[in-house]
Amino acid sequence: MLSKNRDRLLEGDIAAKFLGAVLAQPRVKKLLSSDHFSVDGTLIEAWASMKSVKPRDGPGEPPENGGGRNAEADFHGQKRTNETHASTTDPDARL
Repeated sequence: MLSKNRDRLLEGDIAAKFLGAVLAQPRVKKLLSSDHFSVDGTLIEAWASMKSVKPRDGPGEPPENGGGRNAEADFHGQKRTNETHASTTDPDARL
């Protein structure tokens, strides 16, 4: 039922009140911290993939040895710097 009415709940302030009530519970408060937070590491690894870092002056074409969009790659011995390379998925990413 919640998924059926999700948009309506999010448009109103019901969702915010619900979340506030959940966060105010003593059992939940013990799990919260303003000092740190946790994220799913797989997302960070995906965002930080070296495969998305391409030469700034390169063709940007995938390698012709096959393997599709996520082909195996060996970056050992390659020098990469922020001046010579940029991420194709996140322009603000830094090496």
